[in-house]
Amino acid sequence: MAEIVVGIGASHSPLLNSPAEDYPKHAEKDAEGRPLLDKHGNKATYGELLEKADPKIRDEIRQEVLEAKTAACTRNIERLDQAIRDAKLDALIIIGDDQNEQYGDDNMPAILIYRGKTIINNPLNLGPDAPEFWRKARSQYHVKDESVEYPVAHELASHLIDELMDAEFDIAQANRLSDPHGEGHAFGYVHQRLMTRGIIPIVPVALNTYFPPNQPRPARCYKLGQHIAKAVRSWGGDERIGILGSGGLTHFVVDEELDRLVLAACKKKTADKLKSIDPKLLNSGTSEVRNWIVVAGACEHLDTAWQEYIPCYRSAAGTGCGMGFAVWN
Repeated sequence: MAEIVVGIGASHSPLLNSPAEDYPKHAEKDAEGRPLLDKHGNKATYGELLEKADPKIRDEIRQEVLEAKTAACTRNIERLDQAIRDAKLDALIIIGDDQNEQYGDDNMPAILIYRGKTIINNPLNLGPDAPEFWRKARSQYHVKDESVEYPVAHELASHLIDELMDAEFDIAQANRLSDPHGEGHAFGYVHQRLMTRGIIPIVPVALNTYFPPNQPRPARCYKLGQHIAKAVRSWGGDERIGILGSGGLTHFVVDEELDRLVLAACKKKTADKLKSIDPKLLNSGTSEVRNWIVVAGACEHLDTAWQEYIPCYRSAAGTGCGMGFAVWN
């Protein structure tokens, strides 16, 4: 029978394609009015966050610290790239989120599985006024010059849809992309940064992590992962399948306590810790923690091989991204 043989957790923040000297430029976007939430999930201004922030964060945004952290993140991306290669996969299920790249207010599915035979990645298309640091940061999700069609494990995708419908998950489906943007950032990141040594057919699973009110709740995410693993085992043959959660951890305000809770629960297999996270905390960029919860549910039969956590602050107000990297096998 087919089996999930490896799980991956991979942050995909634009900071991961930014040198240390560009971190203050990202911080400027935060200070200029980006919608922010505090660690309790409440709306907050940059000024309010700055007033309440731990003064020790200032030590975390010194140039030499940022340089060390960016180098560590790059090493971990390379480790994930190698882990995917070493697993010798026949297909990789990617749990990601769409942020108005293909789906919007006219149609925002809670859970969608893409089942086209290929999925297209198009070159970056930003307006002429976009600053160079932002172009560089966003470029990690896109091919450079010409569009590329990547293979999709479309038969496995259709099988997952059937099995999950039988398990009482109402799954939306698509076999083509309607928006010229191409595949979303959560999936493009995997193709561009984590498959540098060979492309593997993927199954894109798009969760609406980001936009209320129909975000899957944490317990539902964990159950979805469990049933994805069950569906894979009912797939004919002896295919080696991987599953990857793309995104997270906490951002745009770093919450080290929540990040460490998520990572510890994944490692110790304390499902109740993950299922009981207050959904109020899983909004804005932190909402992508849901993708990790799905992977944790799918990897109950695996053990954590390694984890790394790097809290990447970019401002004294505590904005930034908690970078998580993990492998189950």
